[in-house]
Amino acid sequence: MTVSPESGRAPTWRSGFAFPARGHAERRPRREPGVIVGLDHVQVAAPVGCEDEARRFYGDLLGLEEVPKPPLLAVRGGVWFRVGAHELHVGVAGDFVPATKAHPAFRVASASDLEWLAARLEESGIEVRWADPAEIPGATRFFVDDPWQNRLELVA
Repeated sequence: MTVSPESGRAPTWRSGFAFPARGHAERRPRREPGVIVGLDHVQVAAPVGCEDEARRFYGDLLGLEEVPKPPLLAVRGGVWFRVGAHELHVGVAGDFVPATKAHPAFRVASASDLEWLAARLEESGIEVRWADPAEIPGATRFFVDDPWQNRLELVA
């Protein structure tokens, strides 16, 4: 731990960040390396009663495997899916508002798989919006909306 040259004291700890002790001129938190080691899950919100449609869209159409919710959380509704080593949680929000800007981005194995998935979605009546390839060189990607108009990105 670094000691402040001004105060001669180590920073105090709050919520995993090192903050300078009171009276220290520097107020910006310093990140301690290795505290956050990965991403566990991403949650998208959906309205009450979304479970069947979530299973059709995320499970049947996108091919994600449903994982059981813990019993104490299952009573709240929603559905969880496995996405590689991570999870996507579709959570019920009584005051649901779709996320039209913030979004999860799903990695697809290859550009040809991405094209196949785009065709599958379009055949199901879902609008596929391809991104300009110049925006992120080397990435092929498109956007779709889930059944509740939450924005999703798929990228290869």
